[in-house]
Amino acid sequence: MADQAPIPKPAAGSWIWRGDDQRLVIDAPKGSDVSDLSGEWTLDALSKMMEGLSRSRLGTALTATEGAVRCALNLSNGRVVHLAGAFLEPGEARGILLRDDVLDADDYDELPGPELTPVFQPIVSLRDGRIAGFEALARWEGDDAEAMPQRFEDDGLATNMLIQSAEVLAHLRKICHRDDLFMHVNVTARDLAQSSTVTLIEALMLGHDLPDKALRIELTEQAALRNRDEAVAAALAMKHVGAGLVLDDFGSGHSSFSWLAELPVDSLKIDPELTRRLGDPRTDTILQTVTLLAERLGMQSTAEGVENREDAARLRVLGFDFVQGYAFGRPMSAKALEMHVKGWA
Repeated sequence: MADQAPIPKPAAGSWIWRGDDQRLVIDAPKGSDVSDLSGEWTLDALSKMMEGLSRSRLGTALTATEGAVRCALNLSNGRVVHLAGAFLEPGEARGILLRDDVLDADDYDELPGPELTPVFQPIVSLRDGRIAGFEALARWEGDDAEAMPQRFEDDGLATNMLIQSAEVLAHLRKICHRDDLFMHVNVTARDLAQSSTVTLIEALMLGHDLPDKALRIELTEQAALRNRDEAVAAALAMKHVGAGLVLDDFGSGHSSFSWLAELPVDSLKIDPELTRRLGDPRTDTILQTVTLLAERLGMQSTAEGVENREDAARLRVLGFDFVQGYAFGRPMSAKALEMHVKGWA
């Protein structure tokens, strides 16, 4: 039997930046390996505890007045901590400290999280044919694989994907004058185990002034099954801070209906394998039953893996609200997405 992956530690502490008096207040647990960071600091004083580019990196991250904050700090004791959070109002930011217990401090520039380049695939409304939202997918420089590299499944991924996706969503909502746009972001089983994920979601939604359900978290049954009670508690916490919840790959697991009863999800995303069988009478009956179930439960439904527009018309008849797939756009960079959305608006 394969060894179980270790459950990551929760946030190492929290921080508040007061721009009016240029003070960074850090609260780290006593006795922890970062407890010496606790206190109220000027940037000059705190920088003496850092090495290399971290000193300028910290100053740059906190000179902004809005948006997200993400910054890695190489400490003089060899540790690396990440500041993740957002400006809640001009000049005031807050967030969490995340430890890096896997890689050495000197390896920061090679960390998968900060180096990833998210790409975004449109999700189209079958009601009016317009782009309604997007799914954020992780890609790395030089990585031609369609799927996210498995060796980078967890470390730094959720934090960076959430931060960058929220930034892109806020920008698109502003330039396209579309207050209804939303963003799907996947989280792993390890992300569910970290209370810091919920804290970060709340900070990002407040910092970017995103309404409820604008940021939608995709959960898979397989990820949640690692710890059922923990997954339900995490989902409830995410819902409490305003995130939307999407049950991904619905129809691929063994107990999806029990998850519908327990998880406060807002939307179902159908397993692409079912979408590819569209036109088969038995499959069409199953899909129509799922959309009817979703409607009765007050949920929306999305068909993923749609490769031609003729299928979209069939899916609309079967009751789907949204479609996603190559027929409506491949995953693209934030810059390309901006042009794509303007063309559809």
